[in-house]
Amino acid sequence: MKIKSVAAAPDRLSRYRVVMEDETVLRLYRQTVQDFGLYPGMELSEAEYANLMAAAGEMSAKMRAVRIIATTSVSQKDLEHRLLQKGETEEHAKAAVAWMKEMSLVDDRATAQQVVSNCIRKGYGLNRAKQALYEKRIPKEYWEEVLADYPDQTDNIVAFLKSRLDDNADQKDVKKAIDALLRRGHSYSAIRRGLEQVLADCEEFAED
Repeated sequence: MKIKSVAAAPDRLSRYRVVMEDETVLRLYRQTVQDFGLYPGMELSEAEYANLMAAAGEMSAKMRAVRIIATTSVSQKDLEHRLLQKGETEEHAKAAVAWMKEMSLVDDRATAQQVVSNCIRKGYGLNRAKQALYEKRIPKEYWEEVLADYPDQTDNIVAFLKSRLDDNADQKDVKKAIDALLRRGHSYSAIRRGLEQVLADCEEFAED
């Protein structure tokens, strides 16, 4: 198969547009173009073309992985899942994750610590932190370690309740505030302790 043209300049994602004689358009990164020495008029055997496509797929997954970690913290499993969602093959996704790990660019323990720190900073409860770890596909082996010193959230709960409840608050308002705190990952027992500091009487609120 012959190469019809190779773009002189890359696109916004640093890929070069390579057009084959059958009008197939390839988007290849500079390293792939250079590794295979591609140029207009170059003839590729079926084996060479297959090797080119394999290398292109692997490089695509690696570069997409770099873009993902540049915008958000991810675990290894989360990164692989995102790559698969973006259309990368399982083989290339796994290879990209392994490459990122080898380059020390993805670290499950560090990601777990960052996830928990963000939850603490936002005043979320322990349950929300656990949910965040689950959503990030953090291995359970790191959960106990990063959650061991999760701070008491009573002060945050009290501040939240005071921002939602005033002297005219009724039971409907209280229920809405409780539901909001539950969504933020606080346990009912912790919310009750906060209510005891804000409301004069909370006897009707049951324990967990």
